[in-house]
Amino acid sequence: MIPDEPLPHSAIEDAYALTLGCILVVLGLALLHAAGLVTGGTAGIALLISYAVPLPTGVLFTLINLPFMWLAWKAMGRRFTLRTVLVGLGVAALGTWTRIGLTIAHIDPAFAALAGGSVIGFGALALARHHAGIGGTGVVTLWLQKTRGWNAGRTQMAIDALILLTALAFLPAERVGWSAVSSAAISGILIAWHRPGRYRGY
Repeated sequence: MIPDEPLPHSAIEDAYALTLGCILVVLGLALLHAAGLVTGGTAGIALLISYAVPLPTGVLFTLINLPFMWLAWKAMGRRFTLRTVLVGLGVAALGTWTRIGLTIAHIDPAFAALAGGSVIGFGALALARHHAGIGGTGVVTLWLQKTRGWNAGRTQMAIDALILLTALAFLPAERVGWSAVSSAAISGILIAWHRPGRYRGY
């Protein structure tokens, strides 16, 4: 029997989901990086910079996120912000571990775009379902969905388009094209499954 009111997540369920969300985001970034691709959002910015700066993508991801934490605190509340900070630290730690613990000898760009983008999308979905975000532009899209009712996936696609247009100045058009596929894969997950009324837990 389905209860009339949504059931709250337990602390263990929250911790488990946030951990899995971090793992999925980092794994997706590793697939995209191995193929020389970028994507949208903060992840795409971090990937783009990682090709020029010798730092793990996860560390760059966390550093770029820092300015967005003020918006998260003001607009989304303390709990969301603290969880998002923890996610950022988790992505940085796992990203560093992945750099020394995972080697991808070859990956087809098409596979990297579809699989990497989808994996990041499911990671972002897991985080959002447990009142956290991957930070950066994700904070902006979740805030707009909460305050204006704008679909997070569609808003993210608009932001991602600007990031990918910028990537054209640094990467070959073919790679940017596959990067656009990865961005669409991320947004597709959020459009399909992150909408009001679709999920009863909180």
